[in-house]
Amino acid sequence: MYNEPIFLQPVLQERIWGGSKLKTDYNYDIPSNQTGEAWVISAHPNGPSVIENGPLQGQTLADAWNEHGELFNKAADNLEAYPLLVKLLDANADLSVQVHPDDAYAREVEGQPYGKTECWYVLDAEPGAELVLGHHASNDEELKQMIDSGEWDKLLRRIKVEPGDFVYVPSGTIHAIGKGIVILETQQSSDITYRVYDYDRMDAEGRKRELHLEKAKEVTSVPHRDFPSMSEEVVTGDMNIKKLVENDYFAVSHWNLDGHAHVELTEDFLQVSVITGSAEITVDGQAYPIEKGNHFILPNGVKEYELNGEAELIVSHV
Repeated sequence: MYNEPIFLQPVLQERIWGGSKLKTDYNYDIPSNQTGEAWVISAHPNGPSVIENGPLQGQTLADAWNEHGELFNKAADNLEAYPLLVKLLDANADLSVQVHPDDAYAREVEGQPYGKTECWYVLDAEPGAELVLGHHASNDEELKQMIDSGEWDKLLRRIKVEPGDFVYVPSGTIHAIGKGIVILETQQSSDITYRVYDYDRMDAEGRKRELHLEKAKEVTSVPHRDFPSMSEEVVTGDMNIKKLVENDYFAVSHWNLDGHAHVELTEDFLQVSVITGSAEITVDGQAYPIEKGNHFILPNGVKEYELNGEAELIVSHV
């Protein structure tokens, strides 16, 4: 059906902490200057991406998954729902401190197919910007006591980040993106969030946002542990490929193209986000221009392709 990239239209989401960088930096048509998220590759019911080209133009990625599973080799993977979700996030203010469940808890308690393990590639960060990653509690009792007494400065573990940093956030990890940071997030296709702390701020109606402390205590991993970064790199033509993470849910890599590369597609399908520069991708003799802010899927059935130009890509697959 498709021997070409499947280009996708971002779904823009307003957030209390959002800003305007998705317009100024990525030229998206944002609904307001409090736009926090662009769901750029999504089949999730809370924000499915619309296909921009080809036989399924105007349909959603969820439609394609449900009706044309061969595009993703769906039958071979035996997956209940489209497995991944890619977002761009603009944190104009601190995000709430939160935690996500694993698959087993999501199925048992929420009736959803996937929990949420995620990872972040830092696209932009103001000098000194930091985020929350993990906590300092040594056991479950200490975690509960520090949450109940609101000892946030003592509990939360903060790290500074800068552009090009990569952060892995498994389910069960307390976390929060800090003010002044823009990230590309690759995650399981889940929207289950347990909010732990929200700085006592008010929404537009003057109400505090809901917290989910009991569920958060149940799913938080104790003690926190860091995961070592990967250092595997390969060169394909004029392109350097650095593997960032590989686990049971996804593999994510950073591709730095400076010229030409010929690539074989060995995965069931690839998700591609262009984060800097511009290039062309050629499939079956047809060239397609790509530039910063474009997101597309190379479907099952594409055997090989060529890349020409100067661009950085974040590439993911199941």
